Amino acid sequence: MTQLGLFADPRGGPAGLRYTGDFIEAAVEQALIGRIAALPLQRFQFGAFEGNRRVASFGYRYDYSLQMLTEAEPIPDWVLPVARQVEAWAGLASGSVRQVLCTEYEAGVGIGWHRDKPQFDKILGLSLGSACKFRFRRRNGDRWERHTLEAAPRSLYMMDGEARSRWEHSIPPVESRRYSITFRTMNSE
Repeated sequence: MTQLGLFADPRGGPAGLRYTGDFIEAAVEQALIGRIAALPLQRFQFGAFEGNRRVASFGYRYDYSLQMLTEAEPIPDWVLPVARQVEAWAGLASGSVRQVLCTEYEAGVGIGWHRDKPQFDKILGLSLGSACKFRFRRRNGDRWERHTLEAAPRSLYMMDGEARSRWEHSIPPVESRRYSITFRTMNSE
Protein backbone atom coordinates (compact mmCIF):
# COMPACT_ATOMS: atom_id res chain seq x y z
CA MET A 1 0.00 0.00 0.00
CA THR A 2 1.39 3.37 -1.01
CA GLN A 3 0.32 6.39 0.96
CA LEU A 4 1.34 9.93 0.23
CA GLY A 5 1.28 12.12 3.29
CA LEU A 6 2.20 15.64 4.25
CA PHE A 7 5.22 16.41 2.10
CA ALA A 8 7.81 19.00 3.00
CA ASP A 9 9.29 18.56 -0.50
CA PRO A 10 6.76 19.43 -3.23
CA ARG A 11 8.65 17.20 -5.68
CA GLY A 12 7.24 14.28 -3.68
CA GLY A 13 3.68 15.50 -4.16
CA PRO A 14 1.41 18.21 -2.82
CA ALA A 15 1.09 18.44 0.97
CA GLY A 16 -2.23 16.92 1.98
CA LEU A 17 -2.43 14.39 -0.86
CA ARG A 18 -3.00 10.81 0.28
CA TYR A 19 -3.31 7.76 -1.95
CA THR A 20 -3.82 4.03 -1.54
CA GLY A 21 -4.05 1.29 -4.14
CA ASP A 22 -6.50 -1.62 -4.10
CA PHE A 23 -8.93 0.18 -1.82
CA ILE A 24 -11.77 -2.12 -2.92
CA GLU A 25 -11.89 -5.63 -4.39
CA ALA A 26 -12.38 -6.24 -8.11
CA ALA A 27 -15.90 -7.66 -7.57
CA VAL A 28 -16.95 -4.50 -5.70
CA GLU A 29 -15.46 -2.39 -8.48
CA GLN A 30 -17.51 -4.23 -11.11
CA ALA A 31 -20.69 -3.86 -9.06
CA LEU A 32 -20.08 -0.12 -8.66
CA ILE A 33 -19.39 0.30 -12.38
CA GLY A 34 -22.68 -1.47 -13.12
CA ARG A 35 -24.55 0.84 -10.75
CA ILE A 36 -22.99 3.98 -12.23
CA ALA A 37 -23.58 2.84 -15.82
CA ALA A 38 -27.27 2.32 -14.97
CA LEU A 39 -27.68 5.89 -13.63
CA PRO A 40 -29.35 8.57 -15.75
CA LEU A 41 -25.97 10.22 -16.35
CA GLN A 42 -26.04 13.66 -17.95
CA ARG A 43 -23.30 15.65 -19.68
CA PHE A 44 -21.53 17.89 -17.19
CA GLN A 45 -23.05 21.39 -17.31
CA PHE A 46 -20.68 24.31 -16.79
CA GLY A 47 -22.97 27.31 -17.20
CA ALA A 48 -23.74 27.55 -20.93
CA PHE A 49 -21.09 24.93 -21.74
CA GLU A 50 -21.44 21.18 -21.77
CA GLY A 51 -18.56 18.86 -20.87
CA ASN A 52 -17.89 15.50 -22.47
CA ARG A 53 -17.93 13.54 -19.22
CA ARG A 54 -21.28 12.30 -17.94
CA VAL A 55 -22.21 12.75 -14.30
CA ALA A 56 -24.81 12.23 -11.58
CA SER A 57 -24.68 14.22 -8.31
CA PHE A 58 -26.14 13.18 -4.99
CA GLY A 59 -26.63 15.09 -1.75
CA TYR A 60 -25.69 18.39 -3.37
CA ARG A 61 -24.69 19.64 -6.80
CA TYR A 62 -23.10 22.87 -7.86
CA ASP A 63 -25.37 24.87 -10.18
CA TYR A 64 -23.10 26.98 -12.40
CA SER A 65 -26.01 29.08 -13.66
CA LEU A 66 -26.97 30.09 -10.11
CA GLN A 67 -23.35 29.94 -8.89
CA MET A 68 -24.36 28.07 -5.75
CA LEU A 69 -24.88 24.65 -4.25
CA THR A 70 -28.33 23.19 -4.63
CA GLU A 71 -29.81 20.05 -3.14
CA ALA A 72 -29.70 16.94 -5.27
CA GLU A 73 -31.19 13.47 -4.91
CA PRO A 74 -30.16 11.75 -1.65
CA ILE A 75 -26.99 9.66 -1.69
CA PRO A 76 -28.12 6.19 -2.88
CA ASP A 77 -28.09 3.29 -0.43
CA TRP A 78 -25.69 1.35 -2.69
CA VAL A 79 -23.04 4.11 -2.28
CA LEU A 80 -23.31 4.44 1.50
CA PRO A 81 -21.19 1.37 2.48
CA VAL A 82 -18.34 2.63 0.28
CA ALA A 83 -18.77 6.16 1.66
CA ARG A 84 -18.45 4.80 5.22
CA GLN A 85 -15.31 2.85 4.18
CA VAL A 86 -13.86 6.02 2.60
CA GLU A 87 -14.60 8.04 5.75
CA ALA A 88 -12.91 5.43 7.95
CA TRP A 89 -9.79 5.43 5.76
CA ALA A 90 -9.65 9.24 5.89
CA GLY A 91 -10.18 9.35 9.66
CA LEU A 92 -13.52 11.14 9.25
CA ALA A 93 -16.65 10.69 11.34
CA SER A 94 -19.36 8.51 9.83
CA GLY A 95 -21.72 10.70 7.81
CA SER A 96 -19.05 13.29 6.94
CA VAL A 97 -19.46 12.66 3.22
CA ARG A 98 -22.35 14.89 2.18
CA GLN A 99 -21.89 15.02 -1.60
CA VAL A 100 -21.20 12.24 -4.10
CA LEU A 101 -20.44 12.67 -7.78
CA CYS A 102 -20.47 9.64 -10.09
CA THR A 103 -18.63 10.25 -13.36
CA GLU A 104 -18.16 8.35 -16.62
CA TYR A 105 -15.22 9.27 -18.87
CA GLU A 106 -15.33 7.75 -22.36
CA ALA A 107 -11.99 7.12 -24.10
CA GLY A 108 -10.54 10.48 -25.12
CA VAL A 109 -12.35 12.44 -22.37
CA GLY A 110 -10.62 14.22 -19.51
CA ILE A 111 -11.17 17.20 -17.25
CA GLY A 112 -9.38 20.56 -17.38
CA TRP A 113 -7.45 22.36 -14.68
CA HIS A 114 -9.58 23.38 -11.72
CA ARG A 115 -10.08 23.40 -7.96
CA ASP A 116 -13.26 22.05 -6.47
CA LYS A 117 -15.74 24.67 -5.25
CA PRO A 118 -14.92 26.27 -1.86
CA GLN A 119 -18.17 25.00 -0.32
CA PHE A 120 -16.51 21.57 -0.24
CA ASP A 121 -13.74 20.64 2.17
CA LYS A 122 -12.03 17.26 1.78
CA ILE A 123 -12.20 15.62 -1.65
CA LEU A 124 -11.82 11.85 -1.98
CA GLY A 125 -11.93 9.98 -5.26
CA LEU A 126 -12.33 6.30 -6.07
CA SER A 127 -10.97 5.36 -9.50
CA LEU A 128 -12.83 2.61 -11.37
CA GLY A 129 -12.43 0.75 -14.65
CA SER A 130 -9.11 2.06 -15.91
CA ALA A 131 -6.10 4.00 -14.73
CA CYS A 132 -5.63 7.72 -15.23
CA LYS A 133 -3.00 10.34 -14.74
CA PHE A 134 -4.14 12.68 -11.99
CA ARG A 135 -2.14 15.88 -12.55
CA PHE A 136 -1.46 18.66 -10.08
CA ARG A 137 0.02 22.11 -10.62
CA ARG A 138 0.52 25.34 -8.71
CA ARG A 139 2.18 28.58 -9.65
CA ASN A 140 5.49 29.32 -8.00
CA GLY A 141 6.66 32.75 -9.13
CA ASP A 142 6.95 32.66 -12.92
CA ARG A 143 6.86 28.88 -13.22
CA TRP A 144 4.56 25.96 -12.41
CA GLU A 145 5.30 23.21 -9.91
CA ARG A 146 3.82 19.95 -11.19
CA HIS A 147 3.10 16.47 -9.88
CA THR A 148 1.40 13.49 -11.52
CA LEU A 149 -0.25 10.69 -9.57
CA GLU A 150 -0.92 7.46 -11.47
CA ALA A 151 -4.37 6.56 -10.16
CA ALA A 152 -4.85 2.82 -10.63
CA PRO A 153 -8.26 1.15 -10.87
CA ARG A 154 -9.74 0.53 -7.39
CA SER A 155 -7.44 3.17 -5.84
CA LEU A 156 -8.51 6.00 -3.57
CA TYR A 157 -7.01 9.46 -3.18
CA MET A 158 -7.74 12.30 -0.79
CA MET A 159 -7.02 15.99 -1.30
CA ASP A 160 -6.80 18.04 1.87
CA GLY A 161 -4.74 21.02 2.99
CA GLU A 162 -2.49 22.50 0.29
CA ALA A 163 -3.36 19.76 -2.22
CA ARG A 164 -6.95 20.95 -1.93
CA SER A 165 -6.53 24.70 -1.56
CA ARG A 166 -3.35 25.70 -3.42
CA TRP A 167 -2.98 23.14 -6.19
CA GLU A 168 -5.17 22.78 -9.27
CA HIS A 169 -5.81 19.32 -10.65
CA SER A 170 -6.81 17.82 -14.00
CA ILE A 171 -7.10 14.52 -15.83
CA PRO A 172 -5.83 14.35 -19.42
CA PRO A 173 -7.95 12.38 -21.91
CA VAL A 174 -8.20 8.78 -20.70
CA GLU A 175 -7.20 5.89 -22.95
CA SER A 176 -10.20 3.72 -22.14
CA ARG A 177 -13.53 4.13 -20.35
CA ARG A 178 -13.11 5.15 -16.75
CA TYR A 179 -15.55 5.73 -13.94
CA SER A 180 -15.04 7.55 -10.68
CA ILE A 181 -16.91 8.25 -7.51
CA THR A 182 -15.97 11.52 -5.81
CA PHE A 183 -16.84 11.88 -2.14
CA ARG A 184 -16.89 15.40 -0.67
CA THR A 185 -17.23 16.76 2.82
CA MET A 186 -18.66 20.23 3.39
CA ASN A 187 -16.70 23.30 4.39
CA SER A 188 -18.07 24.71 7.66
CA GLU A 189 -17.06 28.30 6.83
